Amino acid sequence: MSPIRAGTALPTSPPDSGDFEKTVRDWREFDRKTEATEYQGVAIYRNEFWTSKQRAGHPLHEISYRACFKPQLPGFFIDRLTQEGEAVFDPFMGRGTTVLEARLKGRRAMGSDINPLSRILLNPRLTPPSIDAIGARIKAIDFSAPTQTPDELLVFYHPDTLRQICALREYLLGKTSAGTLDNVDEWIRMVAVNRLSGHSSGFFSVYSLPPNQAVSLKAQARINTRRKQTPPSRNVPTLILKKSRSLLRHPPPPEMATSPLLFNAPSHNIPEIENASVSLVVTSPPFLDVVDYQGDNWLRGWFCGIDMAAIPVANHRSIDDWTDFTRQTFQELARITRPGGHVAFEVGEVRGGKVALEETVLKAVQGLAFRPVLVLINDQKFTKTANCWGVANNSKGTNTNRIVLLQKT
Repeated sequence: MSPIRAGTALPTSPPDSGDFEKTVRDWREFDRKTEATEYQGVAIYRNEFWTSKQRAGHPLHEISYRACFKPQLPGFFIDRLTQEGEAVFDPFMGRGTTVLEARLKGRRAMGSDINPLSRILLNPRLTPPSIDAIGARIKAIDFSAPTQTPDELLVFYHPDTLRQICALREYLLGKTSAGTLDNVDEWIRMVAVNRLSGHSSGFFSVYSLPPNQAVSLKAQARINTRRKQTPPSRNVPTLILKKSRSLLRHPPPPEMATSPLLFNAPSHNIPEIENASVSLVVTSPPFLDVVDYQGDNWLRGWFCGIDMAAIPVANHRSIDDWTDFTRQTFQELARITRPGGHVAFEVGEVRGGKVALEETVLKAVQGLAFRPVLVLINDQKFTKTANCWGVANNSKGTNTNRIVLLQKT
């Protein structure tokens, strides 16, 4: 199925019972293979709307985080619903895909997340330093003499590698405490955070799970036993420089008069953002209790000096609780989104596909200053990297992007 081409206008109002068929015809003229249905008068379109290829976006996106979507998803809506210089916001920015893509496209980039790790992952990539500056800083850091090395981490690392990691950690935490951490240090920290554990020689660790989560110490010990492996020696500064060159192989984001705005705040309360100042929100909230963001990021939290257990990341087992959480978020989005602006709210299948969260979103916004435009279901043959765990694509987990598009009235 061929993707909808850039520049295609999205419908700006929901179909009523009298013109649903016309809306379907208008949408299908861009791609005749698009399937169209409706839910309570809201058009639902299913197709492969953007590429399923991995690493098809700007290389600055190539860092890992649990449950992140491809940059083509926010790019699809940014291209169609905003102009250069307009504000694009994500209240659950995670690794920062929406914010970075907005910045790359010349929009005013804004994002927030309750997890402070999110800003650590994103901020350096919005205004990256030069590779020469990174190389010079790495040479200036003493990787040989940490004051302590936690022996329990030897299930992940060779002793020499662990010493280098701990020396870098102490350097970065010291600079943070002294208030002297600059953009080069932030970049090195960001890259190191993304090299802590993974399943190839480009990571600091022995073979582990994919790099968007860290297994427990006991689980890593079991992996080592099963694979009959011991952690090999990895050179931390060499790997940081290698990954930096890869991330910086394309031109950086364009310079703009306004700097990106990043906040560490809950999605329902971001007072720093002015009323009616945002043209487009593209975001994806936690899907109930599907992902353990605290547990998956424990190793990253240790390296950055963050107590992950103290961060109140949303984790709802009840649909009613998740609906209340979503409504509170939309109440804040109604305040900051300009009239005529849009919210693209991405959700996925949960409970084995038995729960349609897109329908729950439509219920959650009833009575608020939004009108539903459509539901877009991006359905791809190759959807994710879960096959690293032996999970086939289009089987378990989230296999489609399901985006509820709403317009501020």
